[in-house]
Amino acid sequence: MEGRIQTRTEGKVVYITFYHPSANALPLSLLEGLANTIEEVAKEEGVHVLVVQSEGKVFCAGASFDELLAVGDFEGGKRFFSGFAKVINAMRSCGKPVVGRIQGKAVGGGVGLIAAMDYVVASQKAALRLSELAIGIGPFVIAPAVKRKIGVKYFGQMALTPTRWYDAQWCKQVGFFDEVVEPSALDEAVKTFVAELSGYSIEALMALKEELWKGTAHWDTLLYEQAEISARLVLTAYTRAKLRELKAKQR
Repeated sequence: MEGRIQTRTEGKVVYITFYHPSANALPLSLLEGLANTIEEVAKEEGVHVLVVQSEGKVFCAGASFDELLAVGDFEGGKRFFSGFAKVINAMRSCGKPVVGRIQGKAVGGGVGLIAAMDYVVASQKAALRLSELAIGIGPFVIAPAVKRKIGVKYFGQMALTPTRWYDAQWCKQVGFFDEVVEPSALDEAVKTFVAELSGYSIEALMALKEELWKGTAHWDTLLYEQAEISARLVLTAYTRAKLRELKAKQR
């Protein structure tokens, strides 16, 4: 697997950290590994809270350009975009609160991961962008999670402005982030919050998790149907040309 996923346990809290050398981009192998890790960690009896975070200055660059360019047919595209569905559904259905530590920028699918978290602590340097329309696709797989988090109005605003960054204060105002702190205070803010949260009754935490996500059981099907939309669009001539153009700029 290109990139890596590491876990660290502190009391009743498990920190799940992902990394990819391309600004924490997410190839399918990393997406599947992240989904599996979340599911397995949540099953552990002594775990009350999961923290999802990444290494480096950037939280997540979204979909891997290399894998998008490598998609050769509809089934391959559906398989790739379904990786985001798996991670979102893993966080949604894991039964325990998922807290996000967001240290920097997140693009596309990375924004979807944040939307699926139950509580988000972010640095003032964090910023979000839904960049998909700029390459001829759209944030379809992550749309249900983002709309649930901030509503259709702000989802539409972000999706229709694919080159615009939305800063941490805006994200807090619309409900994407729950806390925004100085970069130097991020780790302590996360640690303080999860220390208190993990001390509560596990039965109550799990019941609350279920309440928070009530009405989303159909996402087990919906997100994969959404993946099919992106799988069709990624094969268009417009998108293939845009991806090659962006890849050339990276060299």
